[in-house]
Amino acid sequence: MAKLTILKEGEATLRKTCRPVTEITKRTKTLLDDMLETMRHADGVGLAAPQVGVLRRIVVIEVEEGEVLELINPEIIEASGSVSGVEGCLSVPGRQGIVKRPSYVRVRALDRNGVMQTYEGTDLLARCFCHEIDHLDGHLYIDKADKFLYPAEDGEYYDDED
Repeated sequence: MAKLTILKEGEATLRKTCRPVTEITKRTKTLLDDMLETMRHADGVGLAAPQVGVLRRIVVIEVEEGEVLELINPEIIEASGSVSGVEGCLSVPGRQGIVKRPSYVRVRALDRNGVMQTYEGTDLLARCFCHEIDHLDGHLYIDKADKFLYPAEDGEYYDDED
């Protein structure tokens, strides 16, 4: 496995729409493995392929340690509720924002073996589904944030009103 470079805000690739995966190959599986290693090394809970420079509809998520979700061509098939919460991104380091997302999301995607799966999530997992799928369409959370939070010297975050 290899640790990949995570693209940062301002890179044109992050604003492009990804193409669907038409065939799951050994290269696809290697990318999934490398993305997981990269995400873990960066202390993230989700990573989308465009964040590592690959314009394919591929996402890895690990909200709970050891519970890895590998999503190929994911699509949200149901969403309900609404909750605002703090969101950050490996491609937008040093900032967080308050973003309104559905509180429940159901997603359909292929797994690494090409089998269609359905996943459901609430709270952080629902937020991750939305955040990572947004990446596949060239959207960053900063496009949807109601306000931003910035790091303070004590490790806490403050907003523009503090």
